[in-house]
Order: sequence, then C-alpha cells, then structure tokens
Amino acid sequence: MRSYVALFFVSAVVSALLTPLMRAFAFRLGAVSHPGGRNVNARAIPRFGGVAICIAFFVAVGALYATEAVVAVAIHGEAKRLLALVVGGIGLCVVGVIDDTRRVRALYKLYAQIAAALLAFALGFRIDSILLPYLGSMSMGIFALPVTVFWIVGITNAINLIDGLDGLAGGVIVFAAISNLVVAHVTGAMFVEITMIAVLGSVVGFLLFNFNPARIFMGDSGSYFLGFLLGTMSLAGAAQKASTTVSLLVPVLALGLPIVDTSFAMVRRFLERRPLFSPDRGHIHHKLLDMGLTHRRAVLTLYGVSVLFTVTAIAVSLGHSWQVGAAMLGGSLLVVGVVRFVGQYEYALLARRQKSRLRSPEVERLRTVLPEVPGLFELATSERDVWRALREVLSRAQIDAFDVVRSDGAKVPVAESTGRGDDLSRDPEAVSARYPLGADALACADLRFRWRSGAPDVSPQVDVLLQVIADVVAGALARVGSIHAPRQAESRPAPNEPCPGVAYRRDLPSSGHASS
Repeated sequence: MRSYVALFFVSAVVSALLTPLMRAFAFRLGAVSHPGGRNVNARAIPRFGGVAICIAFFVAVGALYATEAVVAVAIHGEAKRLLALVVGGIGLCVVGVIDDTRRVRALYKLYAQIAAALLAFALGFRIDSILLPYLGSMSMGIFALPVTVFWIVGITNAINLIDGLDGLAGGVIVFAAISNLVVAHVTGAMFVEITMIAVLGSVVGFLLFNFNPARIFMGDSGSYFLGFLLGTMSLAGAAQKASTTVSLLVPVLALGLPIVDTSFAMVRRFLERRPLFSPDRGHIHHKLLDMGLTHRRAVLTLYGVSVLFTVTAIAVSLGHSWQVGAAMLGGSLLVVGVVRFVGQYEYALLARRQKSRLRSPEVERLRTVLPEVPGLFELATSERDVWRALREVLSRAQIDAFDVVRSDGAKVPVAESTGRGDDLSRDPEAVSARYPLGADALACADLRFRWRSGAPDVSPQVDVLLQVIADVVAGALARVGSIHAPRQAESRPAPNEPCPGVAYRRDLPSSGHASS
C-alpha cells in the first residue's frame, strides 16, 4: 500500500513540476489554442500539458519498478502489454504534439490510432469474448481484431472529444481510472493497479494548472495518450475478472460520459450530412454553456455525471446477477437523462426538417458556421492568415474549393484550400459562386467558391450567406494591408485606375450572383 501511495505522489509531483515547463515550451513552439470558433477559452492558452502527463506516468512507473521487487515481478509478467503501452502511448503522444503544433489531417491521425490499436491487439490487449447475463460467454472469433481496434480507437477519440472545457477531460479520466482501479484491486490485477494509480497521480498534478481558469490544456498529446491508456487497460482489468457478469460493461460504464458524447456527435454529424470527424459546438459541454451554466458549473455538473457512472460501474463489478441488472437499468436511465437534459433529441427534428427540404443542406451548414466567422478572421495578422481562416470556414461549411481572381484576370496563388476535393471544373454536380471583394467600383479581386451540390444552381439563401462571408474577407484583407483588399472610397478612384500590383483593370461583374 505504501508503494502505491508513493507511486501516486511521485507521478503527481513530476507532473506538477513539468507542466509549467511544458507551458513555456508550448508558447515558444506556437502550440496555442486561440479563442474563437468552437473554442470557449477567452485568451490564448498553450496545449502541451499532455507531454507532462506522459513523462510523469512513465517516470513514476519506472521508479517503482526499480525500487520494488514485487512490482518488478508483476511488470515482467506483463512485458508484452507494457511494450504496447510504451510504443503505442508514446507514439500517439508524439502524433498529438505534431497536431497541436502544426495540425495533422484527421485521416492521418486515424491511421496512427489504428496502428497503435493493432499493436495493442498483437501484444495482448484484446476482446476475445463477452460474458452476457444468462447466455454465458460469446466468442468474438474472427471479429476479435476489428472489435478490439474499434474499442481502442473509439475510446481514444472519445477522450479527445470530451476535452472541451477547463478540467473536464482530466476529471473524467480520474473517475474512469478510479473505476478501473477498484476492479483491478478486487481481481488482484497488480499491473492494472500500477498503471491506474500512475494515471491518477499524473492527471491530478496536471489539473492543478488545468482547472478553471486553465493556464494550460492537455491538448491532443494528452487526450490521445490517456485515451489509448484507458482503452487498453480497461480491457486488461475486465478480462481478469472471471466472475463479472458482463465483462465489457464495466469499462463502458466507467467511460460512460465520453462514450455517450461521442456517440451522439457521430449521429448528429451524420444527420447533418457532415464529415464524422468535423469539429462543432454540439457536444454536451457546449450544450450546458448554451443553457446558461458558467464554465465551472458546467464542468462540476459533468463531474457529477461521471461520479454516477463510476458508482454504477463499480456496482456491476462487485455485484451478483440481480445487482448487475439493477445497475444496468440505472446506467440506462442515466444515459437517457443526460441525453434529454442537454437536448440532443433536437437533431432528429433537424433531420426531418432537412428531409422536408424547408432548408437546403448548404443553407443549414452556412447558417450554422456564420456566427463564428467574425471571430476566426479577427485573429488574422497577415494575408496568409486570412486565407487560412477562410479555409477553416469553408471546410466547416463543406465548400469544396475557393480561388481568388484579380481584376486583371490573374489568379492569386493562394496556398490554402479546403482540401475537400479535386478539380471540380468537369464535375456535373459542381456549382460555383463569384463575388467581388468589396463594392464593385472599389474591388481589386473576386472570390469564387466551388462545391458539389444536388441542386442545379445556387439558391438565393446560399447566395446571400456567401456574400456575407466575402464581405468579411474583404474587411480582413483591408485590415492586414493586403494588395487584394478593396480600395478606399475616400480615394475617389478614376474609372480605369489600377489596383495595387495590377497592370490594368477589367470590367467586373455588376453583382455577386452565382453561376453553375
């Protein structure tokens, strides 16, 4: 017991000492979360807290291994699984660091997560069978690999998605680790106990700086590392409890909040016809803020929900058949209550409304993203930043491409694009809309949008919304001093006066109406 207490304090102290250093390091590398969009922070906050958590975890486990013979024997017996944690956990932490600093495409991050999950499966973390009440053991057979990979990748992303408020992900992880720790202690799974105590200590040390108002975020480095750790170790803990009536139910309940949030995020994005990995402000924590709760009260409310899930998971792990049934009923009622409380069922109404074509999907997406547009462009300090902000806006609205054409007919070499598709010039389902950047008489360039649409042309509602975005872009270009910004009205330009950097001026279209 004293060794476990020491393990907790070593991991907590190392994490608390490293977190301020990682904070300064993140500022130096530009790994910073800026306010605006789906981010709820009011100031720039660094993201490298997960690096401190990862280092503290392995330092604490390594110190205990070097000083306690009994622990060394237990770890030696789990050498393969430890290798999976070291290689997969550190690998995903590195992927998260790169994403926090330079951004990584969602598909590449998914590939990395699948690779880590495959490694974990090969080294002993697997779902070979599930014990069901009154039915006995159900073997996974050839489905053991895809089910295990789906579980580990799903939990990793669930922790990442729940990381939206100060201290929220850290607190959820603490309660999930407590559930796994109790199950491991009951079953005598020492390796799981060691890892969960190290997770508890490293996260608690980090929470000293992450609870509202946060001075640092764990970032993708932390959410990927901890998600992978919980996803794998929850399988190890459940697998060693032979008397558990539902072997996978304990980790499902222990991670109930992130699993529910992620499941409804996937359903919501499917109903809205958006990519499943696209960011939005529809998560449970965003809903609580929209309902009027303060940042801290929203986090404490979700802590309470996590406590209930933890109690239910522990009851399942310790109970008999009738107790398991009661716990399952309680867990089901808790899930329904969470869903109803935050109003997730409103997305069924959205699906019906889209099906009845009261609004087209393009209008719904543009209308949803429009309130975030000014905040994204306010952060731009150069023309390149303006194009990056435009890329972010159009990616969320599922506009496939954009380009900028100067008044002399030359295309502006814009490095950023939405990355949603190839050349649309020959696509029969592609439409385009072109707008001057500024008033017709003052514009020095046009902004053209292209996307695939089931409609033959651009609707008036879409036309208006895109014109608003073009006007915001024009204002941002003027603020950063771009040569493609509209000329000042006070200069009273002559009809043929060229724009800066333009040899001559062509006649511009008299309006921003779209053409397919």
